[in-house]
Amino acid sequence: MSVATTDRAETAVLMGTYNGAPFLAEQIASIQAQTIPRLDLIVSDDGSTDGTQALLAEAAAGWKKGQFEVLSGPGKGFSENYRHLLIAHGQSHAFVAFSDQDDIWHPEKLEVAINWLGSQSDKPALYCGRTRYVDAAGNYLRMSPLFRKPPSVHNALVQSIGGGNTMVMNAKAAQLVGMASRNHPFVSHDWWAYLVVTACGGIVRYDATPHIDYRQHQDNVLGANDTVLARLRRATALRQGRFRQWMDIHLTGLAELEPHMTTEARNLIADFRAMRQKGPIARPLSLVRSRLYRQTLLGTMSLGIAVAMGWL
Repeated sequence: MSVATTDRAETAVLMGTYNGAPFLAEQIASIQAQTIPRLDLIVSDDGSTDGTQALLAEAAAGWKKGQFEVLSGPGKGFSENYRHLLIAHGQSHAFVAFSDQDDIWHPEKLEVAINWLGSQSDKPALYCGRTRYVDAAGNYLRMSPLFRKPPSVHNALVQSIGGGNTMVMNAKAAQLVGMASRNHPFVSHDWWAYLVVTACGGIVRYDATPHIDYRQHQDNVLGANDTVLARLRRATALRQGRFRQWMDIHLTGLAELEPHMTTEARNLIADFRAMRQKGPIARPLSLVRSRLYRQTLLGTMSLGIAVAMGWL
């Protein structure tokens, strides 16, 4: 299903959908209201049964900003749906943005990101930022956490700082992430993009000014990560070995990317692999030498505990 002009727009928005009917129309309307004149909206629907596909067909018929294409998702869950999008369409535009199915974008969201990306050098560049949390009805709840430490591969290896719904990449970054995703799964598209771009010497900007309302509701796949419940879930995931499994997934994918990495990133990842094989006394010492960090003091302390316990 698609509605298309004769040529591609400069910017592509990649949206994964699955039973998103309650909020999808408002999300698409906010994308169509973006201040940039043209953009292609490419959707991968992962087998919705709630009317999402009918809503997409209706939106495609009224789309006037560029191409509107709907793909059939792989039916393997959230992360694989975005990997499918990246492989199919992540390398064909000057700028590539991710979108959820239930947020509200501020009109200037893409313009702000593209203005920054366009001012960068020829390096891979990724824009991400803070969000406004709103409830199911769109009422303001609070701001997402403000991260103050600089983005880097030393942070990206152990933490994702920007939601995929805030991310926009230039062509160089999108090509790298698409290539790195072709043969390997990832934990989440936002964390993977941050890790790939920083490992390959790219530039990442974390914008402290939010340009998106991130809707919190009972059907969120991920949702806010700063609540007590979210922290308890992360602690449980650590103890149960899920975080270690996530590290295994990323390290497997990064191995194929090594020719494109900086020397610093290659050395960091090699040291990280070696650290995971050491004993409980040697591991924390290796962590200190690695200069890995999370964005908050509590997060970095939790990282130290996880390393000492062998949960990472």
